[in-house]
Amino acid sequence: MFGRLFGKRPRGAEAAASGPARSGAALASIGARQAETLLRRLEWTVVRRLDGLLQGDYRTLFRGFGLDLADLREYRPGDDVRHIDWNVTARLQTPHVREFQEDRDLSAWFVLDLSGSVEFGSGAVRKRDLLSDFTTVMALLLTRYGNRIGAVLYGGASDAEASMIPPRSGRRQLLHLLDRMHATPAVCPGETRLRDLLERARAVAKRRSVMFVVSDFISAPGWQTSLAMLARRHEVVAVRLVDPLEMALPDLGLVVLQDAESGEQMFIDTHDPAFRKRFAAVAQNREAELRLAFARAGVECLTLSTYAPIDLALLQFMRERRFRQGADRGAPVGAT
Repeated sequence: MFGRLFGKRPRGAEAAASGPARSGAALASIGARQAETLLRRLEWTVVRRLDGLLQGDYRTLFRGFGLDLADLREYRPGDDVRHIDWNVTARLQTPHVREFQEDRDLSAWFVLDLSGSVEFGSGAVRKRDLLSDFTTVMALLLTRYGNRIGAVLYGGASDAEASMIPPRSGRRQLLHLLDRMHATPAVCPGETRLRDLLERARAVAKRRSVMFVVSDFISAPGWQTSLAMLARRHEVVAVRLVDPLEMALPDLGLVVLQDAESGEQMFIDTHDPAFRKRFAAVAQNREAELRLAFARAGVECLTLSTYAPIDLALLQFMRERRFRQGADRGAPVGAT
């Protein structure tokens, strides 16, 4: 999306990039300190609220995938057709699917879009800050119970190939992920090709895993098919990063906007109500297209806003997910 060309003081990684040249060792030390500081802040502000909701004594909200047969039940719309037991189906004349004993551990991948549009934020929080906070919180909750985490990081169109961090467990892996995430260039010129990121994730994730695709989904067309292909093998959660200014423009008068990825600049009159109406209509159409794409791919979507606390959004998403899982198993509403 567009970012306003106002003079702002560089912060975080931008401040480091705009300052004097530093040695590689010094930059690595700064990245490690940033990761540790972020980790400690989120442990106190978010993780303690969420701990216990993702994990239970015997079952996790994002479940592992076992191989031992546990039970058979009738097929329901949305079930994986690969789990149909054709012998039982032929005998009973009703489609039945196999249910497997769940493993207690899982592998989780963070598929991270770090392209130029993610740098945008109309307030104190950028979409990249949301991405960093979400990845830190989920990775911390998963690794503390022995689960493995990996990542695929995409910096933009100039990336020849998205970089990959193999899945491992432990706090050192978490800090390594955060350090690599902060070290990835904030802005790479050129249009985002989300399809390349999704295809890279599909190629490197050999074992059935949970995939968190974290992006604002502002991309060249064609990524919808790749997302659906990824969801056929893995449990995919689309984590969408949004900013209210991308949905509706306020009356700011004459402003200059710049595309965060192409660098194109435009001089517009936001005082014109017809222009603001057209902008809102385009944003609403894009919302409808995204909802349709996620529904067709069979992917759940968690929306994070730069103007809303991340812990409240996660809590609401987890409650809704528990409700859906309980309904799928025939459990009474509110059962855990």
